[in-house]
Amino acid sequence: MSEYITNPEETKELLPRFRLFYGVLAFTFVVFVMRLWYLQIIEGTELREFSEKNRIKQAKISAPRGLVFDRDGKILVENHPGFDVILSPQYIDNLEEVAEALSPIIKIDADKIIQKVQKSRRQNGPFAGVRVKDNLSKEEVFRLKRIRLDIPGLDIRETVVRYYPLQMNGAQLFGYVGEISKTQLPRYNELYKGFQSFEQGDVIGKNGLEEVLEKNIRGRDGIQFIQVDAFGRETQSATPNIYGEQIKDQDPVSGNSVVLTLDKSLQAVAYNVFTQAQRIGGVVAMKSNGEILAWVSTPSFNPNEFSVGISPQVWSNYINDPFKPLRNKVIQDYFSPGSTFKAFVALAALEEEVVKPYTIVNCPGLLRFGRRDYHDSVKGGHGNITIFEALERSSNVFFFKMGIALGIEKMYDYISQFGIGQKTGVDIPREAVGLMPNSAWKKANMGEEWQPGENLSNAIGQGFVQTTPLQLAVAYNAIGLEGKVVKPFVIQKIIDNQGQVVKNFSPQILRDLQNPAEARARISAETFKVVKDGLRRVVQGSRGTAKHVNIPGADVAGKTGTTQVMSFSADQIYQRCENRPIQMRHHGWFVAFAPADKPEITVAALAEHSCHGSSGAGPVVREILKAYFEKYHPDRIAEFMKKTKVIKVEEPALEGE
Repeated sequence: MSEYITNPEETKELLPRFRLFYGVLAFTFVVFVMRLWYLQIIEGTELREFSEKNRIKQAKISAPRGLVFDRDGKILVENHPGFDVILSPQYIDNLEEVAEALSPIIKIDADKIIQKVQKSRRQNGPFAGVRVKDNLSKEEVFRLKRIRLDIPGLDIRETVVRYYPLQMNGAQLFGYVGEISKTQLPRYNELYKGFQSFEQGDVIGKNGLEEVLEKNIRGRDGIQFIQVDAFGRETQSATPNIYGEQIKDQDPVSGNSVVLTLDKSLQAVAYNVFTQAQRIGGVVAMKSNGEILAWVSTPSFNPNEFSVGISPQVWSNYINDPFKPLRNKVIQDYFSPGSTFKAFVALAALEEEVVKPYTIVNCPGLLRFGRRDYHDSVKGGHGNITIFEALERSSNVFFFKMGIALGIEKMYDYISQFGIGQKTGVDIPREAVGLMPNSAWKKANMGEEWQPGENLSNAIGQGFVQTTPLQLAVAYNAIGLEGKVVKPFVIQKIIDNQGQVVKNFSPQILRDLQNPAEARARISAETFKVVKDGLRRVVQGSRGTAKHVNIPGADVAGKTGTTQVMSFSADQIYQRCENRPIQMRHHGWFVAFAPADKPEITVAALAEHSCHGSSGAGPVVREILKAYFEKYHPDRIAEFMKKTKVIKVEEPALEGE
């Protein structure tokens, strides 16, 4: 036994080693406890979230955008079901293999799939799903479902696709939707702060009514919580439980629907007649109270291509098209109004007593002013005529003389109050201003004084004056209403999911030009009646420049206009327009309202490079007016329908218009 008894001296020698050993144990324990404390207390919440995110997948359920109806309740814009392919980066071990597997199915290069996922990882983190392709075909969905179990992190998500049944008809008015861009994201979150938040991948209205109505028709996205296994695949289990609270899916809430003032049948007529005649330009039909009935801009585009993700090739074709199909020509492009401008000059001349209704004015084929000859549209001129005949035949020389007598300041005072050269205030974005010039404008913008000769060119709607089809429709509607300038609008009301009206939009009269308190230059009812009679003769008179677009029984009044796109020498002025290259051909205008005494509808059409207003734009307006009266006043033209054959668009112009 004694051999196992420890020598006290030996124990003393080993004591420092024991202390070192105990110290190491204590230090290790302290480090271990501190690490546990750091992970549990400091990083606990975040690590718990990471853990739960590996177990619970949160999927957004896109809310359907509100529907869009016409004034009769007919659908104009709706939604279709669709499918997206989604990749969740945190579950993908080999991105290259996944991309190679997906590429032949969804027809996207593997490199592009990899780039998209890596970009999302950098910007949104590893837990954000990446939408690789939208609007999958049935075959793509079937093939993806077959390989889904073998690819962790691959999801096929049902979504909502915006659909435009009218396709190219009215595309610039309705607009289109697309994925929010990186630059738009902070701006939209600030703009809609407190209302809704946006994140990468959200679809928003990009143009037209889709953009304007974003707040109203967007809806609220839902959330679905899915329990998954270690590979990100959905598992069958009870409702997930996080932090001791039951998580419930949130159903999406569809956006409010919108009823427009448009008439779908008139919209179809306007688009069909415009495109069948192969016209370029815009046409708008408006009720006398400002309600827009039809709105067409051509050439156009198919907004459904944007809903499913437009290809670079298609986008390139649109933006490189010389006739700009993405532009809304009804409000974005402005042109010289040509002879349609003469009606406003006539109002100013009568009100200023430059002429009276039956004053005879000699109108030869040209007028010498200064050192320049100003030519009439008819080579031999019109002889001795009154203001009625000047409007009916569209005499340039008559209105050259009116321009000389009035001067640009008087013309500006009278004509600008009709809205020429001003935004109409219509509820569509990116409306152009146009221009109604005066001497102050020229001095401020060109640094030059107004020249007397410029009064002549501007008096016939050439020169500096610029207007849009919608501005001209509003202005002519004011002539028909004898002074009441209305605000055009296209949104009639917004309704919620229960069919209750959220907001109504009512007609608005901006000013009455017969009222001295509202008008810069008052115009009397008698003056309006004289000019309206002249415009009636344009369509119904024996020598009217638009007599071929007359609709007996409808009592149409209107005015043709031809706008030169470039200057021509004296020997070129009367050459046949149709023989010139298309870029050198004149633009054609026609604006009309009916019935002339108490107008219900005003239509303005611009046919670019069509050479004449009568043959280029006139038949378009005629068909819209005819369709309107056939629908709303069939009795007025019943006899006309029995006797009259359809007028062809190709008919030659009369009297140079």
